[in-house]
Amino acid sequence: MFTAITEDLTAITLVFGVGILAWGFLRARPYGKLGILSWLQSVVLMAPWLLVFGLAAAGVMLNLAVVLLLLVISTAAYIGLGNQVRPLKQEYLISKRAATIAQAQTSDPALPDHSSPATSAPSSTTSTSDATSDVVPIPAEDLKAIQSIFGIDTFFATETIPYQEGAIFRGNLRTEPDEAHTKLSASLQERLSDRYRLFLIENQESKPVVIVLPTSRDPQPMTMPQKILAVVLVLVTISTCLESAGLMLGFDLYDNLPRVWETVPFAAGILAVLAVHEIAHWVLAKRHNVRLSLPFYIPTLQLGSFGALTRFESVLPNRNVLFDVAFAGPAAGGLLSFGMLLTGLILSHKGSLFQLPSQFFQGSILVGTLARVVLQESLQEPIVDVNPLVVLGWLGLVITALNLLPAGQLDGGRIVQSIYGRKTASRTTIGTLILLGLASLVNGLALYWAILILFLQRDLERPCSNELTEPDDARAALGLLALFLMVVTLLPLTPSLAGRLGIGM
Repeated sequence: MFTAITEDLTAITLVFGVGILAWGFLRARPYGKLGILSWLQSVVLMAPWLLVFGLAAAGVMLNLAVVLLLLVISTAAYIGLGNQVRPLKQEYLISKRAATIAQAQTSDPALPDHSSPATSAPSSTTSTSDATSDVVPIPAEDLKAIQSIFGIDTFFATETIPYQEGAIFRGNLRTEPDEAHTKLSASLQERLSDRYRLFLIENQESKPVVIVLPTSRDPQPMTMPQKILAVVLVLVTISTCLESAGLMLGFDLYDNLPRVWETVPFAAGILAVLAVHEIAHWVLAKRHNVRLSLPFYIPTLQLGSFGALTRFESVLPNRNVLFDVAFAGPAAGGLLSFGMLLTGLILSHKGSLFQLPSQFFQGSILVGTLARVVLQESLQEPIVDVNPLVVLGWLGLVITALNLLPAGQLDGGRIVQSIYGRKTASRTTIGTLILLGLASLVNGLALYWAILILFLQRDLERPCSNELTEPDDARAALGLLALFLMVVTLLPLTPSLAGRLGIGM
């Protein structure tokens, strides 16, 4: 049964990539020229990879120079399309805002400008607010001040509902989410300083609501025991990276401690990928004035480490920030790993330090295809001599891909949540856990990672302050590319495709 499944994996991967583009086209078509051009950005990013894998599946291998040329052309086309998308997007936002204002004036002609729902709402609405004000766990004077921030030009509140230590305000959004959130937050801070935090989100009926909570419910900084645990995990991870390097060199470090210096260069390569990944998270978080906790590394003997778990110690302002911080780590670690892999393949020759069975390259569609492009007929030999950077780069790509799985608070889960929202992220989390459960029948690593996600990372990231504004199409395109490369990194080549590519005997 598993052989039959494996035979179909490459075809499924290609269908998955084409399916993503088809789905993107259906979502983009209602937006006219702007939507189509934005969709084409996704196409030009994924097209080179789909072309390479598609031709490889047919037994046609492209030269490395051709592959690099395709990537350069793809990047240039992406930038060119972006230059066309920006002015169209500005025109679309202006026209949409004008339509929103016209609709507000038509639907509520009797309401004066900048009216407050606390004083000008219908009598039934006012009675709802009055009736609930006694039970809303906010002081009456604070509640009155909060109600005064709403108006016809931002968000017209019609109902107040107690929620935790704050309140939910139902009503009608009267302008763009970004503008409404900015004005409401500024008004709230002007009246009540930094005592409360305002969230603009969707409720279960997919309608905009405002939630106001005291800042005491903001994420809390790490405690001292948590900081000590983070440091201990760093030390353990260094140890497991050294042990993993020893296993790559053919000996058990714990039984051969005097040979520890032989493992340092390889362990340093793994640690460099992990460090670059986390540094990129921190750089983007600092750029957006967001606090991150110290990373909690997950040591493992197979890879050295699965990566690190981090949590936000600030309320994120919007989904763009969530995407940028989540994407930065895999992008930096993935690029470093890919550079190691490609450099190692180019430097590989007869007599290189590592000797790998050619079937080893069947373990990844991405790595196997790229190795076939660079090493060519060498992969038809039973044993292939490769530079150590090949192994380090491959390990780095696997670590990056595992963190890009679209589940919970993993980087991939945060990326999906930022682009498609919480409902889609919940579904992908469940789907990922199911797939990992099935994969664990043939791979113990999948079971270990599934357990970690289930107990530590299955919950979604908490809502952003402005949850309504979606990331732009450029971020969506980069997110789709990252998820696609994650799939082709983790999925193996089918035996039939590996035979057509000439990988293995």
